[in-house]
Amino acid sequence: MTEPRYDVIAIGNAIVDVMAPCTDDLIEELDLNKGGMTLVDEDGAKRLYDAMGPAREISGGSAANTLAGLSAMGAQCAFIGQVAD
Repeated sequence: MTEPRYDVIAIGNAIVDVMAPCTDDLIEELDLNKGGMTLVDEDGAKRLYDAMGPAREISGGSAANTLAGLSAMGAQCAFIGQVAD
């Protein structure tokens, strides 16, 4: 029998975290919670991108983050997800 290629495979939402420096005034103007997380639709994302400066996009979501931790401990991991349509 063939050995398995992965120790863990996760299926999850392919969430993208967007990180950008901003002022407290902008957070208040956009009705956001400092230090919080907000899921947004396409219109909400456009509104945020238009209001903020340069940003970093980083893959996220609980399934992907769990695999990142397991991988750091030596596990062979794979993720199945989709971004956009």
